[in-house]
Amino acid sequence: MQTEILSIGIVDDHTLFRSGVANLLSEFDEIKVVFEAKNGIDMQKQLQLNPDVQLVLMDINMPIMDGYAATRYVKKEYPRVNVLALSMHEDENAIIGMLKAGAGGYVLKGSTPSELIAAIKAIIDKGFYINEMVSGRLLFSLKQEEPKPLITEKELTFLQHCSTEFTYKEIAELMNISPRTVDNYRESLFAKLNIKTRTGLVVYGIKHNLIKI
Repeated sequence: MQTEILSIGIVDDHTLFRSGVANLLSEFDEIKVVFEAKNGIDMQKQLQLNPDVQLVLMDINMPIMDGYAATRYVKKEYPRVNVLALSMHEDENAIIGMLKAGAGGYVLKGSTPSELIAAIKAIIDKGFYINEMVSGRLLFSLKQEEPKPLITEKELTFLQHCSTEFTYKEIAELMNISPRTVDNYRESLFAKLNIKTRTGLVVYGIKHNLIKI
């Protein structure tokens, strides 16, 4: 039985890193790197030549057109092409920003080759890949056909604000409620969704269309 070949594009402004990833992936029979690009503008030209690419590995910090803008472009012009963020940034804003732009997953550049391959296959197969940086339990819950928990209107408003850069104190001021009430909304959602982080809440909201992007 012939293994399906997965076509990949790599977008990163560091030539040595980009070439290194390409060489690494070329060692796997089921992976074919069809193009390399140094930024989002360069990627657009490559996508015109390779519109059938299945997934793009996307760096975040790049000159001319960064990963956020490049990901939004891909999802608008080539909606069937998957995007996997591959970055050295581990902070919440970077993760949330790429997921809101349309990336299906987020992997650190320090990940092992097996982790990277697993992420690529998961996104092409299921459309998303969530690792322990967000919530291991979240990936499991997204795959299940479980009844969605009842979320109140106030909790939905709080969830929407979680996708911004506002602190919990600032969210309380925006909602005209006390910080303690905000804490209650957060803990209630953590319990209902079995999620432990703010990033996890945002990812859940995006995947279930509860957050307006």
